[in-house]
Amino acid sequence: MTLTVRPVRLASGLVLLTYVTLHLINHALGIWSLTLAERGLTWAVALWQSKPGTILLYGAAGAHFMLACHTIYARRHWHLPPIEWIRLWAGFSLPLLLIGHVVSTRLAVTLQGVAPDYRIVVGNLVRSGSQGWQLALLAPGWLHGCLGLWLTLRRFAVMRRAQPILLLVVVLVPLASALGFLRMEEAVGTAGNAPAPSAALVPWREGILVSYVALIATALAAGRLRIRRFNASSRSPGPDA
Repeated sequence: MTLTVRPVRLASGLVLLTYVTLHLINHALGIWSLTLAERGLTWAVALWQSKPGTILLYGAAGAHFMLACHTIYARRHWHLPPIEWIRLWAGFSLPLLLIGHVVSTRLAVTLQGVAPDYRIVVGNLVRSGSQGWQLALLAPGWLHGCLGLWLTLRRFAVMRRAQPILLLVVVLVPLASALGFLRMEEAVGTAGNAPAPSAALVPWREGILVSYVALIATALAAGRLRIRRFNASSRSPGPDA
């Protein structure tokens, strides 16, 4: 099981880290201009909303999430070092922040034919007052992926020697992304109002969010029940007692 899980977790994690990294870099392009960020968005849409890109991205997300649920179910204790707690917090908090963003962008494109456009996305976030959430969700997925990759590669001496440079990259990339988003917010504010988001997408967002939390709670409860039964059976006397 371990030999199967580890490469799947690593491969799916690398796909998701690539997606998050490109997303952050695309936001950072907004430092120079909204037009440049829109060009980057065009390339990102061509990659991730193609059939292969969609299968790869959502397949990786599904596999990574199911492995996370399996880890919750199988874990016997939660005495973890701080770096693991940070990695888990970052990994499980990202979807809570990202679900609304995905619904307002990808589902709007799929169900309503809304063209992916930073003027629309940023304008809707500004109108709803949720641009702070957008800035907040820039960090968790990036941090989770970087920590996971570091825990995998830290046994190599070359990675340990490069640790200060890697730490600088970990800090600077989300900061540049946040600055780019703020610059795009300024540009959208002077470009006029964006079309309002559709209320029909609200049930989708709420349903996905409830399902996500319910799956995590179910995995945690099932794992606790499994441990309780195991402890009870280990304490019970054998047939020859």
